[in-house]
Amino acid sequence: MAHNSDKDLLTDYKVGQDNVQLYGMDLHNPVFFISALLILVFVIATMMFPEQANVSLGASKSWVIKHFDWFFMLGGNVFLLFCLLMIFLPVGEVRLGGKEATAEFSLLSWFAMLFAAGMGIGLMFWSVAEPVAYYTNWYGTPLNVTPNTPQAADVAMGATMFHWGLHPWAIYAVVGLALAFFSYNKGLPLTIRSTFYPILGERVWGITGNVIDILAVLATIFGLATSLGLGAQQAASGLEFLFNIQNGLNVQLAIIIGVTLIAILSVIRGIDGGVKLLSNINMLLALVLLLFVIFAGPTIEILSSILTTSGNYLANIIPLSNWVGREDESWFHGWTVFYWAWWISWSPFVGMFIARISRGRTVREFIIAVLLVPTMITIIWMAAFGGSALEQVQSQTGQLSQGIGEVSLAMFQMFDNLPLTEIISFIGIVLVLVFFITSSDSGSLVIDSITAGGKLNAPVPQRIFWATVEGLIAGALLFVGGTQALKALQAGAIATGLPFTLVLLVMCFSLYKGLRQEHIFFHRQ
Repeated sequence: MAHNSDKDLLTDYKVGQDNVQLYGMDLHNPVFFISALLILVFVIATMMFPEQANVSLGASKSWVIKHFDWFFMLGGNVFLLFCLLMIFLPVGEVRLGGKEATAEFSLLSWFAMLFAAGMGIGLMFWSVAEPVAYYTNWYGTPLNVTPNTPQAADVAMGATMFHWGLHPWAIYAVVGLALAFFSYNKGLPLTIRSTFYPILGERVWGITGNVIDILAVLATIFGLATSLGLGAQQAASGLEFLFNIQNGLNVQLAIIIGVTLIAILSVIRGIDGGVKLLSNINMLLALVLLLFVIFAGPTIEILSSILTTSGNYLANIIPLSNWVGREDESWFHGWTVFYWAWWISWSPFVGMFIARISRGRTVREFIIAVLLVPTMITIIWMAAFGGSALEQVQSQTGQLSQGIGEVSLAMFQMFDNLPLTEIISFIGIVLVLVFFITSSDSGSLVIDSITAGGKLNAPVPQRIFWATVEGLIAGALLFVGGTQALKALQAGAIATGLPFTLVLLVMCFSLYKGLRQEHIFFHRQ
């Protein structure tokens, strides 16, 4: 509930006051209707003209990355510095939900949900492929290092961690903290627009706020549908590798239908019975797989790689964060700038989900947990999976030594040189699928909240609607345009990352202003 800590921040606006009830759903007017219409138009156009859509959206993605590389990089650095400042400034004492608020979830469940929503699936897809790609010059090398050398291996691990470490989590932390603070401490609706109340005031409930929320819905749904499609391809690759089931369109569509059905069951059960349960299963399976790779693989090299990967990450973080005078432009644009745009376009989804599960934490506790815990887990994961893969490439063992062929197969090719290949490959496929279900599930809860005007518990039919829409978009685009259509969708998500970078920069200012006033108020009491 809101308290009277700051007259400027209190509003007469009631959560859901602009909503309309339709078919058992509680829908914000006009955010729900405009978002649904734009999604429908986009999907129909992409399905009817997949090649043209891929060309035009690909061109827009290239233009954004080429001309605004500096803006994405600057933004990423600002978000990280802002988060580090929040840890040390007095505002770190502010508790989300007020002084008396208590945490809803145990630390372990909280960490599991943080990790599963934000990174899980990407680590399954890229933890083997990315270090090998950088080492072998698959698409440029980071900092123009000479490929296939010991230095290339060090920089490959450092650059991979750079893309999956502190920077992306800082982006998520800014959005998550802003949403949690303005919702739990100020009683504002849990939507992106609320974070701009200190700057826009009552205008935030008008057209400007509607535009911000619609952008957030589009970025989230496009990002999720793309991931669902790409994940179906990885799971299908795993099934072909393991059971010799042809990786065809029908298998990928069957996987999407299965994932969507389980996600629907999960969203009906809500956070406690759905996402939390699946996230805990996820973390258990991920731990089993991680420990197996560490002890069945080159154990000594992996354990020492945890330290060297951390060192290589810290040694390369500043040169990799710089955008001026880079000699590795094709690598830098193709990987780093692309990732930053992608993380920013995903930030409404992950940020809002983190906000949903973080009531009762202090700002300091929130930032430390959101930045450091996933980064530390990722270092261990990358050292095990990426380290094992690089060792196989360097010792000319197995298929990976031929370089990256199909990205979705890379992890299974690494498993092929470990004992009990069939069992760990099966666990890998299950983990990919469960990560997808949690992404679809938490994404549906987030879009649901935005399109319900910030209501935390929108009706069940609404949750079912969004979980189904995600599956339909991914399935329809795969069916008509295959990977081309998914790439078009991904390009659409990247393009939305550009305006969202500006939104996030303004959000930092707004958040600090709100936190400072809150801190002053509590010290007056």
